[in-house]
Amino acid sequence: MLRDALIARLHEMGGSPDYQRLAADVLGIRGAPPDLARKLVAQALVVEDRRDVWRQVGERICRDAPAAPGVYILNDADGRPLYVGKAVNLRRRLLAHFAERRWRATKSAMTRAVGAEWREVGSELEALLLEAALIDELQPVVNVQIAAPDLHSRAIPPSLVRDVIVVLPSIEDDSVELIAARADGGWMIQRTRRSGGDLAVHTQRLVKFFCSVFRERRSARAASSAPRGSALAPIVFSWLARRGAGATRLDPHDAANARELRGRLAALLRDHRLFRERLEQC
Repeated sequence: MLRDALIARLHEMGGSPDYQRLAADVLGIRGAPPDLARKLVAQALVVEDRRDVWRQVGERICRDAPAAPGVYILNDADGRPLYVGKAVNLRRRLLAHFAERRWRATKSAMTRAVGAEWREVGSELEALLLEAALIDELQPVVNVQIAAPDLHSRAIPPSLVRDVIVVLPSIEDDSVELIAARADGGWMIQRTRRSGGDLAVHTQRLVKFFCSVFRERRSARAASSAPRGSALAPIVFSWLARRGAGATRLDPHDAANARELRGRLAALLRDHRLFRERLEQC
């Protein structure tokens, strides 16, 4: 270790260390003036101290992280979010963050991470949406802040830009996630039990979400009151165009009313072959 080598050489040199020689022999920096050489050695010791702390933090975080898909937040000592990310395997992704080989390329803000929190999810699409929503809400300093998803910047077939309900696995074995997306950018997610026991209430919520009257009212106030992250439907359409091409989905407008929509959803939830062959592969 660089820190150990510097400390050992300083001990050998006693009370009058030759910082120029230390900079040349240990740091590989030759010809530095005495004052600069002293600063370089001091900085190297500080950086190596931070490296040890960073490694210890990483070991603790990765030990506790689940080997499951989800979204994670790295926080500093004051609890402020530094970075939001998603992963198919949270533990493996966090191990990559704190891998020894990553230290020199790690952004300075990331070295201040002292803790992490995460939320497990049931599908890739849920992780994508949750990650985008949290980045917009928390504004973590390390994430590159970008504008809300834009349909025009994504190669999405026009036929996919339509109101849709996508049925996906949930983190809870007895439930599914109903992800609803509108052509105007709005989205929502609703967890419902496979037994259909709470489907009546949840279908009413979906109908309200897709109702044209409700949409007009929402659009009228969107510019002034809607959060920037509220229009995440392009993420849904983009996912359906690629990795989610085989996902189970239905058009809410194919149902004449809430009762018919409830019946169609109930039929899907009863189809155990669908869950085995399609949902569990998402």
